[in-house]
Amino acid sequence: MSGLDLTQVKRLYVAPALQAVGLSETARINCVTGVGSVESGYKYLVQLNNGPARGFWQMEIATHDDIWKNSLPAPSRSRIATGLRQLLHGQTPNADLMVTFPLYGAAMCAVKLLLAPAPFPAADDPAGMSQYHKRWYNSPLGAANALGNIPDFKAAIAA
Repeated sequence: MSGLDLTQVKRLYVAPALQAVGLSETARINCVTGVGSVESGYKYLVQLNNGPARGFWQMEIATHDDIWKNSLPAPSRSRIATGLRQLLHGQTPNADLMVTFPLYGAAMCAVKLLLAPAPFPAADDPAGMSQYHKRWYNSPLGAANALGNIPDFKAAIAA
């Protein structure tokens, strides 16, 4: 079974989600699209084997909660927090909502990437995006392969 069409994911989930939180630069849209492709293949909404990750972007519950507790309260991020709440249509932020609201999951992925202290890769740099994903989203302990995932980011850029 293959996942969702990447062009539609990018156009119908990722781009509007990132627009809602004010992070709609092409590089971010491409990278978030690629992260979902690597993390779930746009097939899985809950991590396999009872893992803690949620949504197509497979963000762990603890990461979701930490972002809301420690990063989003900053006044400089109020527009992002407001946009995230709008994507939830009045529901209280909860990691499980990344499963039922894919736009929310995409936006949370973008926020996680925003928090990285390194410069963001260029919009047309699949190798840079794959390395950035591995270092700042998946973590050195995660299963992602920065070299092996370059084709996923290349496809996300082309979508």
